[in-house]
Amino acid sequence: MKEIYRESPVTFKKIPKRTETRDNWTIALEYEDEDKGQFLIDLSHRTRLDIQDSDFSSIEPFGIKIPDMPGMSVLENGFLINRMNRTQTSVWHLVGETPEIPDESAYTDVTESTLFLAIMGKTVFSIAEKLTSLDFLDSGKKVPFLLQGPFSHVPCQIVTLERDGETSGIIFTCSRGYGKTMVDAVMEAGAEFGLRPAGEDKFTSWVRALE
Repeated sequence: MKEIYRESPVTFKKIPKRTETRDNWTIALEYEDEDKGQFLIDLSHRTRLDIQDSDFSSIEPFGIKIPDMPGMSVLENGFLINRMNRTQTSVWHLVGETPEIPDESAYTDVTESTLFLAIMGKTVFSIAEKLTSLDFLDSGKKVPFLLQGPFSHVPCQIVTLERDGETSGIIFTCSRGYGKTMVDAVMEAGAEFGLRPAGEDKFTSWVRALE
């Protein structure tokens, strides 16, 4: 039987320094020159789930309580849980070993139907404001928090993970079909700030420091 091959919808022009094959994905772990700066990171291999139910009171994905209010997010044990609306929540697995998906009808695996990107660095919000009017620096919201709306004219779920200097960053997901155009738009917006690709190891270190 032929082995399954999974391919990210995201392609960078730069060749990674180190890669790893995991769960049939080829993952860029590191690129050259990742010391300091602004970075775009492909996380499309990371598990993403959609939960839909009329009552979330008894649902705790991976033992984590779902936030009460739409727009609220919680980062815990490598998972980011985002309350989207009254009946829908998204679950993004950011770091650690690939989890087993709960065998319950409320869960839908959307990993392979979407792309998943992170932009990190002190100028991330200057880059983002060229692509959207969404307010990632809303002082009335506690990080992490979820925003839903257009990013480069594409409907996205976007989370501000941190907004403090060098550790600032957002992560976002949208339909897989926008992979090339989204990367091109973000890289063009970030060109004046020296935006460049980074690997998963850079992202993992960042998230571990935030938890």
